[in-house]
Amino acid sequence: MYCLTCWGKRRAATPEESDDCRVFRHGCPAEKKSEGLHSRVSDMKGATEVTRRRVQNGSQSASDKMAEPAQWGRAWEVDWFSLLSVVALLCSAPFIVFFFVMACDQFQCSLTRPLLELYSGETTLLAIWARVPFATCSAAKIYAAWVAFQAVLYTCLPDVLHKVLPGYVGGVQEGARTPAGLINKYQINGLQCWLITHALWLANARYFLWFPPTVIFDNWIPLMWCANALGYAVATFAFVKAHLFPTNPQDCKFTGNVLYDYMMGIEFNPRVGRWFDLKLFFNGRPGIVAWTLINLSYAAKQQELYGHVSNSMLLVNLLQGIYVLDFFWNETWYLKTIDICHDHFGWYLGWGDCVWLPYLYTLQGLYLVYHPVQLSAAQAAAVLLLGLAGYYVFRAANHQKDVFRRSDGARAIWGRPPSFVECSYRSQDGGAHRSKLLTSGFWGLARHFNYTGDLMGSLAYCAACGSTHLLPYFYVVYMSVLLVHRCVRDEHRCAGKYGAGWKRYTDAVPYRLVPGVF
Repeated sequence: MYCLTCWGKRRAATPEESDDCRVFRHGCPAEKKSEGLHSRVSDMKGATEVTRRRVQNGSQSASDKMAEPAQWGRAWEVDWFSLLSVVALLCSAPFIVFFFVMACDQFQCSLTRPLLELYSGETTLLAIWARVPFATCSAAKIYAAWVAFQAVLYTCLPDVLHKVLPGYVGGVQEGARTPAGLINKYQINGLQCWLITHALWLANARYFLWFPPTVIFDNWIPLMWCANALGYAVATFAFVKAHLFPTNPQDCKFTGNVLYDYMMGIEFNPRVGRWFDLKLFFNGRPGIVAWTLINLSYAAKQQELYGHVSNSMLLVNLLQGIYVLDFFWNETWYLKTIDICHDHFGWYLGWGDCVWLPYLYTLQGLYLVYHPVQLSAAQAAAVLLLGLAGYYVFRAANHQKDVFRRSDGARAIWGRPPSFVECSYRSQDGGAHRSKLLTSGFWGLARHFNYTGDLMGSLAYCAACGSTHLLPYFYVVYMSVLLVHRCVRDEHRCAGKYGAGWKRYTDAVPYRLVPGVF
């Protein structure tokens, strides 16, 4: 995604404990025997061993080999800078969302016009506030029904798609090891929920007509207040729950600072009952399932207002739809990303997934309702090519990591045996573990090359809107800042987790995002 880094979370991730540590985890033989091997790994038994190279910065000394594993856990502590950042985000993030939505609603998507009018005295904050639509009973009912419907699908609908779709992994799946040494199980049914939701949406638009397909756009601002109410409510509930009845006390993180704990979260995997995991539900259900519905509502509104849907709107729906479907197809893989494996559940996840994601990730479609753009054939082809190329890099890079993890490095990458750096770490339960950090393929070019593909796709979404206004380009600017910050944040964590092994890895792969540049 989210600090705001998780709000770009679903996007940049890996199939192990950290989205930036290209990890295949090993336990000791006794641990493997007691836990059992993942089915995909067990299928590799008896396969011919493929020679694998270890990338080292010079020869590894005996002392490095026998070094005590580093301790694994949340890396960031509450210094003054962290505390000031938390306060700034808590105060500013809701107003950022409000500013962008009001810029479209009252100032035709201009970011400078409201500021200039306020400076010149043509308008006042009170005048802007007086024109703001507030929450309505209708919007509250719509939003409550939406969240309740997704909660019912999430908890009550066992996945059947994994039984009929080749290559799709769903049903009950294990997550990564938590810092306390636990391995949670999850009911993976996001793709099924997405398909059911969109099938009902399309059936209503064509046959039932229970509500107009523009209902989301027509209630966009009243729904924003409802989303804020849920975001703050779930963050407060998680905060209180962590103090009174935590799901797993060993995975709680108390810093002693109320503001920091409220925002960054205390519990690692708060649950209600056995299966309702707050982190997975809010990360991967109401906001992301709604993403494509919101874009469809924008397209319907454009059709209603102008009599046609522009090719730019179609491109935004297509490219962002591919991304959302990719997320749900790979939801099991998402269990091994930073959002699930490292981030505690607090305001930045609870509020961010309820408000920040649906309201700011969909700015391109909102802009195109107010300013429809018809691209030339060459422009549309260029945008489509950039978006698909970015998706290919993003998916292919992550696929290389997944193949490396599942095969224990036995399968070739780009036609060669994969190279890696082997590191060790210790979980809080005292267990010692080993990880292999991949240095082949895309991951030999840069340590976060999936982010590079992510940024290419982000730019394509924005470029579909033309170059008249700055507002639709907020997304790529935000993602650039977010992913660079995420690189630094994750590498700080990995350095603490892997110790000297991380230094060997960064020596082997010196660049973060762009080979030869950064």
